[in-house]
Amino acid sequence: MPSAETTPAGVREPEPVRPTREDEVAAAGSELIGGPIGRRALLGTSWWTPLRVVVIVAVGMFALGMVQKLPCYDSGWFFGASSQYTHACYSDIPHLYQGRGFADGLVPYFDKLPGDMDYLEYPVLTGVFMEVAAWLTPGSGSIMLQEQVYWFVNAGMLMLCAAVIAVCVVRTHRRRPWDGLLVALAPAFALTATINWDLLAVALTAAAMLMWSRSRPLAFGVLLGLATAAKLYPVFLLGPLFLLCWRAGKWREFFVATGGAVAAWLVVNLPVMIFAFDGWSKFYTFSQERGVDFGSFWLIWAQNTTTPPSTDFVNTAATVLVLLCFLGIAALALTALRRPRFAQLAFLVVAAFILTNKVYSPQYVLWLVPLAVLARPKWRDFLIWQACEVAYFLGIWMYLAYTTSGDAHKGLPTDGYHWAIAVHLLGTLYLCGMVVRDILMPERDVVRRGGEDDPSGGVLDGAEDVFVLGAAARPPRHAAPFEGPQVEWGSRSSEGGVAEGGSL
Repeated sequence: MPSAETTPAGVREPEPVRPTREDEVAAAGSELIGGPIGRRALLGTSWWTPLRVVVIVAVGMFALGMVQKLPCYDSGWFFGASSQYTHACYSDIPHLYQGRGFADGLVPYFDKLPGDMDYLEYPVLTGVFMEVAAWLTPGSGSIMLQEQVYWFVNAGMLMLCAAVIAVCVVRTHRRRPWDGLLVALAPAFALTATINWDLLAVALTAAAMLMWSRSRPLAFGVLLGLATAAKLYPVFLLGPLFLLCWRAGKWREFFVATGGAVAAWLVVNLPVMIFAFDGWSKFYTFSQERGVDFGSFWLIWAQNTTTPPSTDFVNTAATVLVLLCFLGIAALALTALRRPRFAQLAFLVVAAFILTNKVYSPQYVLWLVPLAVLARPKWRDFLIWQACEVAYFLGIWMYLAYTTSGDAHKGLPTDGYHWAIAVHLLGTLYLCGMVVRDILMPERDVVRRGGEDDPSGGVLDGAEDVFVLGAAARPPRHAAPFEGPQVEWGSRSSEGGVAEGGSL
């Protein structure tokens, strides 16, 4: 860190963006704690830094999510078929403690399981996470007590992942640390955090995004490879990175990142692949053979026709649809007048996969939350999307309560559940639309309004274009014309202030 003597007098750290000054929803919400920050506020003099505040809020919200599971922790997971659904507190974690052999000391991927699922159907790093939690769970007492402790141990480990995610989002955009509050306060994040083990992959992906923003492609690749070893979706981030590096001519950094990702994935997977191939491949065969399931538009189709589509047809059609979406994103990346930000394209590719997939478990929203905050840190749009996801969260459990309560039919019938799926789809499409609009009209991008280019872009931030298509290849080449602060492409803003004006 440079000393005061070696730092030029005219150079200063950019002033952080304060959401209560630029976002009307954040300003209105701040009335609960005294109102927007004033012009004479003494900033940077308190122990309560943005990072500490965000992490504490994130841990607090996570704890509230744990409290929400209390009815199931006490009885719902163990007694009655529909209680865990009527209380909306279902979790896979306690059920799989015995169902996947952890209670019996079976080794994931190596030991065959009794029942219909012959091997653990999760990627290797997630399996390691589950096994570590099993080691920390005492094997004495009733099976109910063991499952309660297993869930609690997993919840503690997942809470650490939530804290890592909060830290990474705060630090990725240097001038926008308070955007981390969007992650910390996201209701769907708290409600779904302990349903499954997705937070492990989300934390590794968030850490990878932070490393890329610091121009460390090898660290990015290693973390992304580990994230892919925990869940499949992080590998899709290499697609937009390829497009942006192509457009900016940053091939060395892309290949370093890709090599790091492949190496890290192999280090985790290769030993299991060699010595327990059948167990290792179960995740991939299960994903291929799984039929149309909850949360997808495919389910609406299947439940409203006398001839539902076959699994093979859905696999093929979903693959075609997601590839078409990826091609559209590629066209957007290479033809936009101004190069899109990495977080924007990362959000779009993961959202496209979610929207076209044959299953949408409620915890999949966790994949998108950090990417959404980095792509579109706008409180209004984020909360609209979150409201849609909370509606779906309640909808799926009420639907399952309806289907498991017999003649009592407590909950939401099939038609009502279809509306819940539609709300989820429309909410995600809405946020995608806002991100696409920001790409096509960069003057509306709240991240760029202060004169920045791509603060999460690392080596891409401020880089010149070397390959573009369509209108982007003709002058004006680097930015769409608009009224307001103009930024020269290929240069970094030296101004520390925030653009004047109200919220977009």
